[in-house]
Amino acid sequence: MGTSRTKLPVYHTVEPVGIEFGCNGAQAAENASQPEEGATQPTEPFLLPCPPVSAPVDDPTNEKSNSTFSDGSDLYEGQYFSNKKKLKNKLTEIALKGNFEFQTRKSNNWMWVIECVNPSCNWRVRVSKIAPDSVYFVIRKYVGVHICSLLSRNSNHRQATYAVVGEHVAQQYVGGKKGPAPKGVQTIVRTNLNTKVSYYKAWRGRWHARSLIRGSPEESFDMLPSYCYMLEMANPGTATRIEVDGERRFKYFFLAFGASIRGFNYMRKVIGINETFLKGPYKGVLLVATAQNDNSKCYLIAWGIVDSENDDSWTWFLTRLKEVIGDTDELVFVLDRAQSIKNVVSIVSNNAQHGACAWHIAQNVKNTFKCSDIMGSYWKAVNVYRVEEFNGYRTEISRRYPRVFEYLDNQVGFEK
Repeated sequence: MGTSRTKLPVYHTVEPVGIEFGCNGAQAAENASQPEEGATQPTEPFLLPCPPVSAPVDDPTNEKSNSTFSDGSDLYEGQYFSNKKKLKNKLTEIALKGNFEFQTRKSNNWMWVIECVNPSCNWRVRVSKIAPDSVYFVIRKYVGVHICSLLSRNSNHRQATYAVVGEHVAQQYVGGKKGPAPKGVQTIVRTNLNTKVSYYKAWRGRWHARSLIRGSPEESFDMLPSYCYMLEMANPGTATRIEVDGERRFKYFFLAFGASIRGFNYMRKVIGINETFLKGPYKGVLLVATAQNDNSKCYLIAWGIVDSENDDSWTWFLTRLKEVIGDTDELVFVLDRAQSIKNVVSIVSNNAQHGACAWHIAQNVKNTFKCSDIMGSYWKAVNVYRVEEFNGYRTEISRRYPRVFEYLDNQVGFEK
């Protein structure tokens, strides 16, 4: 005796698997399950209602979702550019402001094809020369709309090179201006180009900008002989000298303007010699010889550039200086405590008197003996003109500061 069952209508026994939305009644009937024995077949085919199909919605968190945006440029097909560099600068500026990157698909002397770095994006530009022997380029094809993901737009990308940064800030250094420091360059690029660059890239961009306006050090060295020739032509009596090594590389340079040489005849015959280190890729040392006018202001006589501070470089510089001002017993050379200068001056200018710079001696005393209380008596002794007054301060220094007195008396010499 079997269990009784409730017989359902045929259309309730249809299996959902295998039924396609939007199919006709015949296909629905074929996919339906067979009714149990004794069930009545429907005379009309059953139509399964199809649910509405909604359009796909982009998920902003999905990297594969697409969006459409313009590059915001004014480019158009048929636009001309006087050379490839100007075209490249224009496209780079567009990419930086739009925060998207492009890559080169093809490049040679007469054609340049670039496209968005996203392979699914349609943005691309194709340019070529208007003629094989021309320097002008024309845009042949331009698709300025991006369909790539918003997540692929980058604010720190490959087009922000140091050369691009330098060209953008170059006008900040026109006319001998100091211009912005690397941090200032970072701010300018972030504000104008909506792009972040590292401190190192900003530093290189600043160096490139200054080179564009003022020329590179290599170009300046190449122009040095011509510069000296023009100086001698425009300033009668000017003395210049360039010294090179065995491989014809720059070694020493000397310059004394004719007006400075003639003006020295009316100055006090006291010459200060000093040096300072140069910054830059080639380093070096700047040597100067100065006098003092009646208003106690510095008067530049001559200056030079050498590779380093040593006996050879000082001998070369002081020999050139002796050629323009002579060597008499009226001259007094005031030196710092550098031993190399002291040795050379006594050899090259043996007729002149030699003294020590009071300021340098004071710095040595403070750094060596760590006592600043002596400075009052020291400067009073330096500035007096009478021997009696000088001897009085000398006695005071010997009584109160015996170690400093020993240094001044034995190593420097009070007569200096």
